[in-house]
Amino acid sequence: MVYQALARKWRPKNFDDVIGQNHILTALKNSFFLKRVHHAYLFSGMHGIGKTSIARLMGKSLNCQKGINITSCGSCDHCLQIEHGNFVDFIEIDAASRAKIEDIRELLDNVQYMPIKGRFKIYLIDEVHMLSRYSFNALLKILEEPPSYVKFFLATTDLQKLPITILSRCLLFYLQALSVDQIKNRLEFILLKEDIQFEYCALYSISRESRGSMRDALSLADQAIALGNGVINENTVFHMLGIIHKGYSLSLLESLINLNVQKILKKLEEYFLLGLNWDGLLVDMIFVLHSISLIQLFSKDCINKEDYEKGFSLYRLNRLAFCINKTDLQLYYQILLRGRKDLLYAPNCRIGFEMILFKIIIHRSNKKKNFFYDK
Repeated sequence: MVYQALARKWRPKNFDDVIGQNHILTALKNSFFLKRVHHAYLFSGMHGIGKTSIARLMGKSLNCQKGINITSCGSCDHCLQIEHGNFVDFIEIDAASRAKIEDIRELLDNVQYMPIKGRFKIYLIDEVHMLSRYSFNALLKILEEPPSYVKFFLATTDLQKLPITILSRCLLFYLQALSVDQIKNRLEFILLKEDIQFEYCALYSISRESRGSMRDALSLADQAIALGNGVINENTVFHMLGIIHKGYSLSLLESLINLNVQKILKKLEEYFLLGLNWDGLLVDMIFVLHSISLIQLFSKDCINKEDYEKGFSLYRLNRLAFCINKTDLQLYYQILLRGRKDLLYAPNCRIGFEMILFKIIIHRSNKKKNFFYDK
C-alpha cells in the first residue's frame, strides 16, 4: 500500500473539518442557505491554512449528486472524484506554472461549453497573483459576467499583487493564520487516530515552529515520526528543528543577569557543539523576556504552562522578574531583537551572538558600578 502524507490524508473532507476561519465558514454556509452563491470567490492568506481546501469543499457542495447543500454527502461519484482531483468539471489551474496569456485564452475558449457531468463548471486558480498582466486583462470580462453554470475560485498568498479590477469582481475572504493551540489540538486528534505515540511538549514545539500553517505542522509531524521510529518525542523534535528547550535560554539569561561570564561562555560552547541555530536561541531568549514582562505587568497566570515545563520553572521566572526592572527588560528585549539583524553581518554566528550578549553584560556591569563608559 502506498503511504499518503498526513497533510494529504487529513485534508478537510467537509466544512466541519476546517480549523478556524469561522468568519468565512459562516458566510459560505449562509450563502447556500439563502441561495446566493456568488460566481467568483477570492481566498487570501498564508500557505497551508485551507484556501484550496475550502474551494474544493465548495466544489463538492455545488456538484454533489444528492443536491446543492453546504454539507455534501462525500460518498457520491462527484464528491469522490473532486476529492481525488479527477472530476472533469472541476478544473484546477496552477498560475505559477500556467501564467501566460495563451493558458488563459485556452480557459476562455472552454468556458463557453456546458459542464459534462456536474451542475457547474468550476475553475480553481491557485496562486493567482502569478498571472501576467495580459492574463489578468483577459480574465476580467469572463470574471465579471461568466455563464450561469461557471464558478471561479481564486487563491493567493500575495494579495497586493492582484489588480484592483480583479478584486472588485470577487468576494474577498482573508484566511487567518492558525493559533498554536488550534494546530496542537488538531495534531493531537490526528495522531490519536493514526495510533502514533507522542509527547505533548513535542507537539507544542511543532505547532509553534509551523507559524500558523497546518500543512507545515503535519509535514513536520511526518518528519518527526520518521526520525523517531514511529514516535514523536521531545528530543527528536528539538534535534529535527535545531532548537533547544527554553530552560536553556532561561539559564543563559540568569547567567547574564548575574554577570557570570565564565558560565555564559561554557553554555555557548555547549550550544556550539550541538550545532543548533543561533537565531533560534535569540528567539527563545526573547520569549523568556516576554514571559518575565507578563509576570511583571500582570501575573504568573498569564504564562503558558506548556512553556515552563521541564526546567522552565515559574519560580525561576519570578526570581528573574524580581531582579530585572521593567525599563532594563525592555532594553534587553531591543538588544536581542536588533541582534537578529546583526547576526546577518557578523563574521560568523557565534561571534555575532556573543557580541550581542556582551552589550547586555556591559550594561549590567555599568549599572552595578553606577557609572558609564564613553562608547
